[in-house]
Amino acid sequence: MATQTAPPAASKPTVPARGKWWALAFLALAQFMVVLDGTIVNLALPRLQVEMGISDSTRAWVVTAYALALGAFLLLGGRIADFWGRKRAFMTAATGFAAASLAGGLAQAPWELIGARALQGLFAALLAPAALALLTVSFPSGKDRGTAFAIFGSISGAGAAAGVLLGGFLTDYVSWRWCFFVNVPIAVISLAGVWKQVQESKAEGATKYDWPGVVLAALGLGALVFGFTNAEHGWASPGAWGFILAGAVLMVLFIVVERRVKHPLLPLRVATERNRAAAFLASFLAGAVLIGGILFINFYIQIVLGFAPFAAGVASLPMTVVLIATAGIVARNLPALGARIPTAVGPIFMAAAMLWLTQVRADGTYLVNMLPALILLGIGLGMVFVPMQNLALFGVDKDDAGVASALVNASQQVGGSLGIALFSTVAAAGAAVAGGSPMEALSSGYAAVFWWATGVAILVTPVALLLINISRKSFSGAASDDAPAVHL
Repeated sequence: MATQTAPPAASKPTVPARGKWWALAFLALAQFMVVLDGTIVNLALPRLQVEMGISDSTRAWVVTAYALALGAFLLLGGRIADFWGRKRAFMTAATGFAAASLAGGLAQAPWELIGARALQGLFAALLAPAALALLTVSFPSGKDRGTAFAIFGSISGAGAAAGVLLGGFLTDYVSWRWCFFVNVPIAVISLAGVWKQVQESKAEGATKYDWPGVVLAALGLGALVFGFTNAEHGWASPGAWGFILAGAVLMVLFIVVERRVKHPLLPLRVATERNRAAAFLASFLAGAVLIGGILFINFYIQIVLGFAPFAAGVASLPMTVVLIATAGIVARNLPALGARIPTAVGPIFMAAAMLWLTQVRADGTYLVNMLPALILLGIGLGMVFVPMQNLALFGVDKDDAGVASALVNASQQVGGSLGIALFSTVAAAGAAVAGGSPMEALSSGYAAVFWWATGVAILVTPVALLLINISRKSFSGAASDDAPAVHL
């Protein structure tokens, strides 16, 4: 592994001390918007599908197009932020995201809507790493850094859950199109705040792009998601296993290229440090459960239990409240807990939630079948998201802050897109073999999804136990500003 070097002058904190907390607010707002859009259309899907005449097989792409474009291009977005300038990248991406959101709200055909979602994901791939990289250099070390990252991590976790509530309200009382329009004022506020509070920073030295790596990563990730999505029509289909195999081969080639090129898109030193590797793996698996699992939770609440969109959003609110409360408790106690304990214990709560949901049925009730699981899921996600963002930036050179920030976001979004694709296949297969009424068949399909999600969630625990070895002292804030970057 390459030796970590001292950060160059251009990577000094970008925000004066008196303004850095305002900078955190505006950067966190942008991150909230990016995560929000991963789920805000979930509750609008049934109504949107009817109004626009979208088929069941195409419906998932309204969600997947965003997650796929975001995950596929995040690494490039991180490098652009590092090389081009993090503030400049942020301003460009926020403007583009607002424009893509406006286009989505005005869409008249399914292809226009899915295209707007892909454009949102493309600009989010530049926005998310730029925001986290700016936060990284704004809070270089010490106690304030831990507090800032705890807040940022909590917002990242709460954004997906809050999207469900806001999406339900807008769909029920305004229009599903406002699930897109709402991003415009959020982006404008974030733009204005970052423009005023944050100074520019970028990496020094060689700034050449690894275009072969860009192509291989985008094609590889795209092929994997497309293959899992096609598996809904049968695993024996060449459109399923063929694309999955091609995606795996392309990702292996990507790693080979990254080992050989002089200026890699993803310097392997960023991904192979064990604590960062734990964060990336945990983010991937948690993303599948969070983004993929919540989608089917909402389908069950709306389609089977018959809740209106806003009522379904309110029904999911306990998870959001518990997640935020848990994240706050974990953040305050990190000096005593360290990163390993919450990252290992949180997935047990997530798996317990999914296991509870395997009992869903056509004649189920919210209080029995949903509420306990939502509380457990909120606890688990709150425990995982606080240390995860910080672990992802553990010991990373500030010249690589953008790409490291991108990798943790890419892990979550790719995990989410693969989770949606895989779980959609599982749900379709489970419903097809089930007997009884249509609602009983749907419930059987959803139960199969939650069995798979249980297994995915519990995999995070051994990852944390085997890989995380960072000292608890890193959370004490005792390190000086000149100490090596230990970001927990």
